[in-house]
Formats: sequence, structure tokens, C-alpha cells
Amino acid sequence: MKFRMLLLPLALAACSHTPVATSPAPSISTPGAATVAAARAPSASGSTVLSQYHWQLNDAIDSEGNRIEALFVRPDQPLQLDFSADRLNVVNGCNNMGAGYHVRKGRLQIGPITSTMMACHQPALSALDDAIAQRLRGSVSVNLLSRDNAPRLQLVTDSGDTLSFTGVATAETRYGGPGERAFLEVAAQTVPCNLPLMPGKQCLLVRERHFDEQGLPSGTPGQWQPLHQDIEGYTHTPGIRDVLRVKRFDISNPPADGPSVAYVLDLVVESEKVSQ
Repeated sequence: MKFRMLLLPLALAACSHTPVATSPAPSISTPGAATVAAARAPSASGSTVLSQYHWQLNDAIDSEGNRIEALFVRPDQPLQLDFSADRLNVVNGCNNMGAGYHVRKGRLQIGPITSTMMACHQPALSALDDAIAQRLRGSVSVNLLSRDNAPRLQLVTDSGDTLSFTGVATAETRYGGPGERAFLEVAAQTVPCNLPLMPGKQCLLVRERHFDEQGLPSGTPGQWQPLHQDIEGYTHTPGIRDVLRVKRFDISNPPADGPSVAYVLDLVVESEKVSQ
């Protein structure tokens, strides 16, 4: 029984863009911080830095200094902003939300937000979508900061709300390139890895899949084989067969006993419960 399916034409859509050039954001300081400076990488523009990180919300206060609790309903899945060349996407809300944007003179100009229309079964998640949509509209002040080598993003609305985000490097940033997109089918059950140094370890059983521009299966699937490494961001559930869209990155100077490539989950395209 298939219980989750995403449209493959959407899964096949291009995911990477070339960042636009803008002026670097100015530096600021905050009380209690030893030194807060403009985001490092002198040759990088503000938009380039935006696209190099996943920006996870860590604080939000209104104009009176009160925490905006509606934005923190899932502590284990913080609200996240992802930027491409001309679009920002909101991650970990109830619906998938996004908008066009550009940066000019320290202001983030945000276009109309588009959103899927899934019903949010938890009222707090519906309120989360509304709360972030209200604050990502029109023009907001934007500052790129660095504290203890950790990039920070600060957005300030005209009403005085301040949203603070911590940057987590994207896979492209960590591995130094765009990577190669591939589709892997993961079998419902794992298999023994047969690794002498790791007796008893179980490996994912995978094969490569291919799809045409319409999202229909094409060509012949690859051979099933154990994958002697993890897929970043993916957790396998026994009894569930998945088709994954992944990004495959070459690893510079891998250890002698380590893999030369890394697999990073991009999207779960299809899941199916397999009867025993």
C-alpha cells in the first residue's frame, strides 16, 4: 500500500540556481556579544551567503521585547528559510511556502507568498504558517552576521519584530560543489554488510532508478546492491520501500577506509509499505 507519493515532475525540477550579486550587508553589534561582524567571505555577496546556508530560527521577539511563541511550536523542527538565486522557501511549517525575493541596500524585498493548501491538523501549525507569512511580506531589514565563526541572519520588520536565524551549511557548501542528482530505490529490508571491521552491521539495499522529463520511469533499473554508508538526512523504516531523490557529492581526500562519495537526501519521491 502506497501511503506517500509526490509528483515526479516536481521532483525532477531543477534545484540549483546561480546567486545574484548584491552589496554585502552592514555589520552590527548586539548587547552581550563580544564581537558581531558582517558575515565573513569578503568576495561573497549577501545573496551568495544567503544561498550557502539553511537558516534556522533561534529567536523571535516583537517590538515590545516579547518572544513570538507562535513561531516555535516544534522545537525539534525549527522554522527554516532556504534561499536560491531569486526565491526563498519556508521549511518545517505545515504547508510548503515560498516567494520571490531580492536584496537591495540592506533590505530584503519579498514578493507575494505562495503556499500549498494542505489541511493542518494541529491548530498551532496553522497558526505557525500564518505567523511567518505575516512577517515575510513587503520589505524587511536584513543583516548578515558572524559570531564565533557561526553565520547569523537577522530580519527586522517595519512593525519592529526581529527574527534571528543560525546558518547551517548546505551540502553544496560543505562539499564544495553542486553535486550530482540521482534517484535511489531503497528496499524494504536491510541486508548484512559483510564488513570485517563491523560485524553484524546492516546496510541499505539500493538500486539506481531513472525517470524521464514527465516523471515516468525510464530505462532499466540498476542492480540491487548494499550501500556501505549512510544517506545524510534519511532514516530507513523496516518494511518500507522508498524512492529517493539524492545529491551525490565527491569527497576530497577521503580517509583510506572511508567512501569517496557522499549521498544527501533531497526528496522522498515515493514510499510503499511492503507486505511480508
